[in-house]
Amino acid sequence: MTRLTIDWKPDKSSDIPVYKQVVEYIRDKISTGEWPVQSKLPAQRALAEALGVNRSTVVTAMEELKAEGLIEAVVGSGTVICNNTWSVLTAASPPDWLSYVRSGTHQPNLPTIREINRAEHDPNVIRLGTGELSPELIPARAMEEIFQRLKGRLSHLGYSEPKGLLPLRQAISDHLRGIGIEASPSAILIVSGALQALQLVSVGILRQGSAVLVEKPSYLSSLHTFQSTHLRLTGIPMDAEGIRTDLIAQQTRANNAALLYTIPSYHNPTGTVMSERRREQLLHICERERLPILEDDVYGELWLDEPAPKPLKASDKNGLVLYVGSLSKTLSPGLRIGWLVGPEPVIERLADVKMQTDYGSSALSQWAAAEWLASGMYRQHLTQVRAALRHRREIALQALRKDFSDIASWQEPQGGFYIWLRIEQPVSMRELFSLALSQGILLNPGYVYDKTANQHLRLSYAYADTRQLQQALHRLARLVRECV
Repeated sequence: MTRLTIDWKPDKSSDIPVYKQVVEYIRDKISTGEWPVQSKLPAQRALAEALGVNRSTVVTAMEELKAEGLIEAVVGSGTVICNNTWSVLTAASPPDWLSYVRSGTHQPNLPTIREINRAEHDPNVIRLGTGELSPELIPARAMEEIFQRLKGRLSHLGYSEPKGLLPLRQAISDHLRGIGIEASPSAILIVSGALQALQLVSVGILRQGSAVLVEKPSYLSSLHTFQSTHLRLTGIPMDAEGIRTDLIAQQTRANNAALLYTIPSYHNPTGTVMSERRREQLLHICERERLPILEDDVYGELWLDEPAPKPLKASDKNGLVLYVGSLSKTLSPGLRIGWLVGPEPVIERLADVKMQTDYGSSALSQWAAAEWLASGMYRQHLTQVRAALRHRREIALQALRKDFSDIASWQEPQGGFYIWLRIEQPVSMRELFSLALSQGILLNPGYVYDKTANQHLRLSYAYADTRQLQQALHRLARLVRECV
């Protein structure tokens, strides 16, 4: 059942008894339809905690709501909403919104991912796995300067053309040339972050029922973007050089694969960098099998020691590779600006789908992104971000060497955000996740990226500040020992 959100607390200084305020709050939620029939209320203890009241207050309020016929106790399900104020007064039954929710074609997030998404907005939680730059690394003042530069130059703030703002596509074309990719503006589609590129590909060009080959583990496994359009994910194991290319041909034929999705540089979640040799092998095999590649390169510019090998797209001579880039990991996720590069017929098709979806990405964000790229400020910012991430990586590695050397193993990442930590002894990762969250530490368990990764955590050194990073890793080591 859908979890209900408690977004209110009673006024304890009011003359109205607290339990009466609770009754009125819940009654309003039910009568307005925000909380539909068959919704499950939180347990009494959890409800009392969310409302900031005693459990006895909740019990009293629940009894009054039961007497009104609005809620009932259901064996095995707890307390659920069984009626609303309107249907108490009339014979008409309210619509069963929960059946609509269950019938939607887009699959819900994994339960753990939903918990992560909720907890990420709690200021008291240290986010130890978040794939996002720390607020202190997002250049707020420089962004203000960018918008000042745009003063008097915002010639068009209406809907953009289907492929996106031409000055931005020109700036991206110039930028990509610096990493070896030749792409004219007509072969570039502006998207609202890399995730939208994946969604457009899933609905715009792939056959229902076919398979998408992915690395195992994969970020894509933590989403239902492809599964919700009736596509199947088939995992291919990785080694130190990246995806096992010796398995691709057989898996392509056995699974009727339509696409291979890969993150070759600073892979999410493992941090692996695909070697240059492996990239050549991958391109050769996919060309032979006529298997298109979707290359996700959102971390590619976040190298810390030396640049990764050039993107697959830089060596693509046959239009085999669709290339995804973004400013979300390097500059600001709030801009919601990414790009998709590919053969013009594909870009035209996906631009048409995008226009039917949102009629174009934010014009203001597109102008700002164009200025970042064209002015040279983006390259300067990347230098600063790499230095900051290099320092954070070292802080994280020092903490791991101090507190985890006898209980876990890991590889030093060469870029990106992530350390793929393996707990050496068997541990319930679900139990560890819940225990850590109860103590203010938010984890990203490995099983959301691969169902069999039951001893792994995706750690990020990009989000929490360095003091929190050290504290949280020290506390996590203690929790791991408790769980083991």
